[in-house]
Amino acid sequence: MGKKKKDIIKLERESVIPIVKQKLITTLADLIEGKSERAEFLKLCQRVEYTIRAWYHLQFDELMQLFALFEPVHGAQKLEQQNLSPEEIDDLEQNFLSYLFEMMDKSNFKITTDEEIDVALSAEYRLNLPIVVNESKLDKRLFTRYFEKNPHKDLPYFADKFIIFRRGFGIDHMTAYFFKAKVNTIIVRFWRCFTKVTGLKFLTRLFFGKKVKPYKKDSAEPTELKIEGEQNELYVERIRIEKLKFSISNFLRKITIQEPTFERIIVVYRRMPRKHETQRNIYVKHFKNIPMADLEIVLPEKKNPGLTPMDWVKFLVSAAIGLVTVISSLSMPKPDIRVIFGILSAVVGYCVKTYFSFQQNLVDYQNLITRCVYDKQLDSGRGTLLHLCDEVIQQEVKEVIVSFFVLMEQGKGVSKGDLDLLCEQLIIEKFGDDCNFDVDDAIRKLEKLGIVSQDNIGTYTCVNLRRANEIIGTTTEEVVLKAKGGGGDP
Repeated sequence: MGKKKKDIIKLERESVIPIVKQKLITTLADLIEGKSERAEFLKLCQRVEYTIRAWYHLQFDELMQLFALFEPVHGAQKLEQQNLSPEEIDDLEQNFLSYLFEMMDKSNFKITTDEEIDVALSAEYRLNLPIVVNESKLDKRLFTRYFEKNPHKDLPYFADKFIIFRRGFGIDHMTAYFFKAKVNTIIVRFWRCFTKVTGLKFLTRLFFGKKVKPYKKDSAEPTELKIEGEQNELYVERIRIEKLKFSISNFLRKITIQEPTFERIIVVYRRMPRKHETQRNIYVKHFKNIPMADLEIVLPEKKNPGLTPMDWVKFLVSAAIGLVTVISSLSMPKPDIRVIFGILSAVVGYCVKTYFSFQQNLVDYQNLITRCVYDKQLDSGRGTLLHLCDEVIQQEVKEVIVSFFVLMEQGKGVSKGDLDLLCEQLIIEKFGDDCNFDVDDAIRKLEKLGIVSQDNIGTYTCVNLRRANEIIGTTTEEVVLKAKGGGGDP
């Protein structure tokens, strides 16, 4: 199967520095020639991390204490012990969500928009069953109250029921024969051609309409996933069976399909309490490497899937052929009962086969969900929040270290724009990774630490390493380590 049309998705570059912090520090330290300066740089990196951890300690502690009141295991008992009024609980909920959304923003997680959902679900990958959320099982008051007080742009249509945060992009591949998918693609193309010739296009829309708003995939322009600037563009090809040309030789060989993935997905929601229940549980679930076309996997409170459009087409075509054949047989002067019985048996047998194929798809779907829980779900609840808190610190530390190192190496005033480009260039040249460096946030932290200054023309310079360590000063962690004999040079 050769390519019919390239299906390109245009993505945004992430602001996340993907390098492990220790590797980043070690590599940059090796670039410093002087032994004493290298030691001062390593000390500065340590003090920067200790200081940033101290900045966020109280905020993280407050976040975890609030979540303890709403976590699914013991949250209800803790709320009951507090003896709070419903209004006070509402205020605590909103405070928790405020902290949570702030952590998401600092961790470079973004709320998925309707456009992103449309692009993601405009194709199929591993999951080929129609998945629908049971909205009656999801609470709508939690996020409705929050967004009334804290308006956000480009909220998805389901934002009153649950929120999907995403960060990072990757690529997933599958190589196989895909005989069933190839046959289904041929049937779909034949069906669409038949409805076009007969003028029954509404049947195609009826059976193959999308759950989400239609997205134009065959236009000359590539589909977009929220681009923030022309310099931040990335292009990923989505290779699907539905977009490939058919040939007999290629029909019998293995092919490789490709789908972009969301590297990290966090879903936040609350279930609708049953009658006489007063639970305020908030669920936070963390997933990794979710193919965009299979985003339904992470949706909360999914209904059991029903028959696919292809199954309905098979049923209708089989019934129509059987009906026409039976009527033709009955119109004959001497209808043969055995022939009619054979035709009806074949039609019923094919319908039964289609039904059992659906049941097999349902089993495959359940296995996919099970594998997702074990392989794709990183954590949930408190574990996810702790992971977020640590990621905030790691990213903040790496931004400070990279930006300070660049200013130190330049040895002269650097504009904000040049600093941004130099930091991105350093990451590409020394680590082979690409990111959209958040220079504004890095400068704010450097100024807060007091180790950079801005002159009258808007350029930034840093103090020398020894002076930087003196300005930050000895941290509590260093004092503790020295007292325990574990190192640390105050």
